[in-house]
Amino acid sequence: MKKSVYIVLFFFGILLFPQINSAQVDFNKPPDDDLGDVSDAYQEHFFEALKQKGIENHQRAIENLLKCIDMDDSDAILYFELGKNYNKLKNFGAAEDALKKAISKVPDNEWFLDELYSTYIQQKEYKKAIKTVKQLVKYHPDYKEDLANIYMQTGDFKGALKILDDLDNELGITKDRDILRNRIYNATGRKKDQIENLEERVDKNPESEDSYLRLIYRYSQNGNTEKAFETAKKLLEINPKSELVHLALYKFYLDQGNNDKAINSMKIALQSSQINPDSKIKVLADFVKFVSKNQQYEQDLVDVTSMLTKIESSGKTLVELAQYYLLKGEKQKALNFYEEALQKEEENFGILRNIILLHIDLKQFEEANKKSKEGLEIFPSQPVLYLANGVALNYLNKPKEAINSLEMGLDYIIDDTKTEIDFYKQLAKAYTTTNNLSKAKTFSDKAKKLEGLN
Repeated sequence: MKKSVYIVLFFFGILLFPQINSAQVDFNKPPDDDLGDVSDAYQEHFFEALKQKGIENHQRAIENLLKCIDMDDSDAILYFELGKNYNKLKNFGAAEDALKKAISKVPDNEWFLDELYSTYIQQKEYKKAIKTVKQLVKYHPDYKEDLANIYMQTGDFKGALKILDDLDNELGITKDRDILRNRIYNATGRKKDQIENLEERVDKNPESEDSYLRLIYRYSQNGNTEKAFETAKKLLEINPKSELVHLALYKFYLDQGNNDKAINSMKIALQSSQINPDSKIKVLADFVKFVSKNQQYEQDLVDVTSMLTKIESSGKTLVELAQYYLLKGEKQKALNFYEEALQKEEENFGILRNIILLHIDLKQFEEANKKSKEGLEIFPSQPVLYLANGVALNYLNKPKEAINSLEMGLDYIIDDTKTEIDFYKQLAKAYTTTNNLSKAKTFSDKAKKLEGLN
């Protein structure tokens, strides 16, 4: 009676379910005369239900499915589709009833059970969800992970860890399961268990770099730096080519005062293709800080940074080096590195601002004027660029241009008294140069008034 319906469902990927009661109908037998109209109506409503579901008109889909059920309620798929539409409307009670009906007709259907499981999860009915997901476990191990998640939600941490242990032993360790495992350890404060689990992994698989690295990290987090250092050295013995271990080693060497080994580890970490850029920036920041106190290693810093700028697209390494030279008071060198960084990150406002301010500090006013004008084309609402431009123009003895720039920039100052004072002082200077002493006094008085309030 419904052969054409099932064929369409198959091609739409909907009817993927075994043991549905299509066998009850002899498709080669012509329908009885008194069922002919019912068959046509059934098909019409079923196709309309699929259409309405496809355009997310779930209430209309439900109405058509219910008409099909009134005509013939023998097929489980009707209740399955009904349950899915009820779920979309958040009518979970009706969805549960419909899906249970489908499951009563076909008890071992994964898709029916999975939709019922989804119904329970959306309502946070974890006890019912546990019962359903236990039926689903036989279909795929992923459902075991779901069960572990539910156990955690219900506070059954022991049950959750047992499942995770079983899955790790059966399928190997995965990042997602480790995230869940660590959430459980953090929620229960079971740091000792966490460490023991990682130590056991290292014992079982001493060639696993990842297990060592996780153990080093946990030792460090728990303040056991001695154990962390020992584990890092052991990993290096087992795997001399390990690059990731140097992210930890250089810190231990620095703490010990073993500078040469620390420098070597930092170089390896910074040149590693396995270490992400953000981690490298942290290493470089530590390198810069170290060299600022141990300047005999400056050439090592310059060499490794030069190498980094060739392989990294980011300007962050150059910024770190620029900041190092700023701390040393070598402003021209700092400026050079900032300019290199800007070539890599042309729309980085922070880098551009530092370049302009250094030009002013170094009395390179033509460059400051040029760079601030270029900056305003990209960042027209940044008051510091108008101020820098005004300062440069004042020094270049172009007071009228300075006034235009400064007065325009005033409109962009929001809750920044210090910047506002600087604007007024530069305007007073520009108006004094043009012999407009009245205006100059007005802005000078405004600056003094604001300074008096601070």
